[in-house]
Amino acid sequence: VQLQASGGGLVQPGGSLRLSCAVSGTIFSINTMGWYRQAPGKERELVADISSGGSTNYGDSVKGRFTISRDNAKNTVYLQMNSLKPEDTAVYYCNFQRIIPVAGSSEHWGQGTQVTVSS
Repeated sequence: VQLQASGGGLVQPGGSLRLSCAVSGTIFSINTMGWYRQAPGKERELVADISSGGSTNYGDSVKGRFTISRDNAKNTVYLQMNSLKPEDTAVYYCNFQRIIPVAGSSEHWGQGTQVTVSS
């Protein structure tokens, strides 16, 4: 499984960015796609995730500002980030978790994309 993330960059406070992550390989039907982030000196935290059934979870700090979605035909997950704040500055990592029939589960990470919110 490989994850290819894109869409990071520099944006002013109050601006928007959209991250994308394409997953390739054997997906299996039961899976979760998501985004985590890690700021300097801080632990990696959940930003948002979305299950293959469409259920979503959001970190408290992004609720109401970020929206996660997925295109199952393209095996791609998106993160629309609006009303960005300087504290959203971090490296954003795409995450993919899948249930493998009989064998168990696996978890995979993308390479990370930098998001910087600054004037």
